[in-house]
Amino acid sequence: MFLKHPAWLWLKKYDKNKIPIPDEDLQARFDEGTLFETYAEKLFPDAVKLGYKNDGEFSGTKYYALPELTKAELEKKTKVLMQGRLEVENITSIFDVLERVGENVFDLYEIKSSTSVKPEHIPDLAFQTIVLEKAGLSIRHMFVLHVNNEYTRKGEIKPEEITKKTEVTEEVRSIIDETLDNIEKAFKVLALKDCPDISPRFLKQGSMEEWLEILSLVKGDISRYSIYKLSRITPQKIGMLEDMGVELISDIPLDFKLSVGQERQVEATKSGEQKIDKEEIKEFLSSLKFPLHFFDYETLAGVIPVFDGTRPYQQVPFQYSLHTQEFPGGSLTHREYLHTENSNPVLPLLKQMKEDFGSSLPAGRQGSIISWFKRFETDRNNEMALMYPEYKSFLNDLNDRMVDLMIPFSSGWFVDKDFFGSASIKAVLPVLVPELSYKELEISHGGMAQRVWMETVLNSKNLETKDETMANLRKYCTLDTYAMYAIYKYLCELL
Repeated sequence: MFLKHPAWLWLKKYDKNKIPIPDEDLQARFDEGTLFETYAEKLFPDAVKLGYKNDGEFSGTKYYALPELTKAELEKKTKVLMQGRLEVENITSIFDVLERVGENVFDLYEIKSSTSVKPEHIPDLAFQTIVLEKAGLSIRHMFVLHVNNEYTRKGEIKPEEITKKTEVTEEVRSIIDETLDNIEKAFKVLALKDCPDISPRFLKQGSMEEWLEILSLVKGDISRYSIYKLSRITPQKIGMLEDMGVELISDIPLDFKLSVGQERQVEATKSGEQKIDKEEIKEFLSSLKFPLHFFDYETLAGVIPVFDGTRPYQQVPFQYSLHTQEFPGGSLTHREYLHTENSNPVLPLLKQMKEDFGSSLPAGRQGSIISWFKRFETDRNNEMALMYPEYKSFLNDLNDRMVDLMIPFSSGWFVDKDFFGSASIKAVLPVLVPELSYKELEISHGGMAQRVWMETVLNSKNLETKDETMANLRKYCTLDTYAMYAIYKYLCELL
């Protein structure tokens, strides 16, 4: 927390109510990490696991007894220890895996559910190394055990194949002194009577969105047009603007160095008027061919692939919505598919898709397929083509006809201050078609749809409300494609 932002640590210690508790979607990601740990730990079948948690929470008595339990196992010359804890001087550390490779020499492993080593993993291991070596142990090598995203499931999960070991000894050793210095700085922060400066300018590892939620709890509501709401603003740029006394986007000087997208947002906020390039939008719309198919997937994904032929974190479609307009001004036809059984959804979904897209239509009558951020849909089609080659030509044809409705907004042909620099459909829809809203839905975003479907269908949770959940999933995915049609219609009427 200190490395993310010094005030984060202080608030955790003295005013933890200002730190939001994880919502269900974030908790689901934490649970994914715990699930991966169970497979990584199988690489050490003879390990002694001490453990310290109970249902995700610190188990008080066991946590405080852990240092003595850890020392006892070390004195017994235990070969591999998991989830041990050591205290020395004024610091303590819990390690994932400590493997004895000599009389008092060990290799240290950190288990992470990412698909590669991340920058924040290095100071994590450096801190652990400092604690362990201050406690009298010698650490030979440090490793990150992470997910091998090239692994494809075939039958039972193989721990040695789904994991990947990356040595980071040199990187860890190179920041030991820096980490010792940061430990000292962290204790100085904890000695403060008042919370240190909470400005996002001091943010390093944490996300801006996450910190702004904390900032609003500490300071109260932040203006919708605060400089903190400038798209992709960096802590460094925030610091420069704060030093200039600038608080609102509309007060940012015209000569202040910004990205092209940020400049568009600033100009729109200053003027309060929409910036619209009708010629570019007209050319874009004229390229569309009827019938128009507004199309969207919902997908499942997890660190441990659920079905054969899938990889860790692969986005596997379980649902789609399809709105079709046969000719200009014509009515909409809606078709959809939602998989509701605990089985691989891909093949039945593809069968229904092929029928719904009317693959028997003569050439030239198949029309444009409109999505939002089309790369997501085309990548899913490419993956499914590898899984079921008999559908490759059908899926390739869909990809060839795919058009991205996000382009007028991501290209800056249509800019509104209330897009806040974003070209996502969740940002555009409330401005252009305010009568349509995701806020009214029980399921309001893709991550939630994924979590709810996996919990209900794969993990058999809340089965008494399964029908209601499936109905809510249909409403959400249907709105995704209807929203695209509504935005398309708005652009047509604009011209």
